[in-house]
Amino acid sequence: QTPPRGSTVDRYYYFRSKAKMKVFLHYEDNEDSSLHKTLKITLPKSWKTGPTEKLLGQFVESYNQSHEDAKLDMTVMHIETDAENEKRIPLASDAIVIDVIPDRGNVYICHGPSKTLEEEEREKREAAERKKEERARTVQCTHYGCKNRFPRGGPYPKCQYHARPPVFHETAKFWACCPHKKSYDFEIFENIPGCQEGICSEEKVEEQKQFLGGCDLREELHGKGSELKSIDDFNRVQQGGAPVLDRLKSVFTELDIEAELFDQVVDGLRMEYGEDN
Repeated sequence: QTPPRGSTVDRYYYFRSKAKMKVFLHYEDNEDSSLHKTLKITLPKSWKTGPTEKLLGQFVESYNQSHEDAKLDMTVMHIETDAENEKRIPLASDAIVIDVIPDRGNVYICHGPSKTLEEEEREKREAAERKKEERARTVQCTHYGCKNRFPRGGPYPKCQYHARPPVFHETAKFWACCPHKKSYDFEIFENIPGCQEGICSEEKVEEQKQFLGGCDLREELHGKGSELKSIDDFNRVQQGGAPVLDRLKSVFTELDIEAELFDQVVDGLRMEYGEDN
C-alpha cells in the first residue's frame, strides 16, 4: 500500500502503524512474588493505534486465567511506563499506544484506577491554580536550597538548607558548601540534602550572590590578585624582572592553564619560526 502524501507526522504514524511492535507487560505490584507475571505481546495494528486500556484488558484476562484465587479487577487497575531517573509515569486509559509506549517498551500493571486524558488535564489545571494561589499568599525561604513556603511574617517552619550558594561550573552542579556532592542532573542536584538546620527566613541579603561560576571559584582559589591585568599594567609591574616568556608563563599559570601546555606551545613556535624569533 502506498504511504499517504500528507504531512511528515501523517507519514510517521503510517510507517509506525505498519511496523511490528512488541511490549513487555509486568505485574509486580504485590508483595507475594509468586503472584507476579510478565507477558510479552506482539501488538495487532488496531491495538497500536488504539487506547492503552486494551493492553490492560488483555493482560488482566490472561492473568485471571492462571490465577483463579487472586484475580485482578481491571476497573481498579492502571498501567505505567518507564521514565527518566528510574521513575514511572501512569498512562491515561484513552492515550494512544504508539504515542506513549516505545517498541519493546516495559509496561507495568499497577493497582489504582486509571484516568482519562481529560481527567489528567483537569488535575494539572487545578494543581496549577492551587500553586498560583499559594504563591500569592506565601513567601519562600531565602536560605539556599530550602523550598519551604510560609505566610509573610511567619510562623516560620524548621528548615534544612545549604550554607553557601550553588555552583554551576561547565556541566557540573554542586553547592559551594558541599563540593564533594556533585551532580550533572539538575533534578538530582536540587534534591541534595542541606548541610545546615535552622528556622526559615524571609530576609534577603542584597549583596549575597545567588549562584557562583568558574570565575568565582578561581577567585576563591587564588584570591582577587588573580584578576586579569591590562598589558600596560603587567609590563609596568614586571619591568626589569624575569624574561618575558617566564613572566607570561607565570600569568597563564595563575589562570589555571597548565605549565606543561604552555611549554608545548612555546616549543612548537620555536620549531616553526626559529629560536631567535
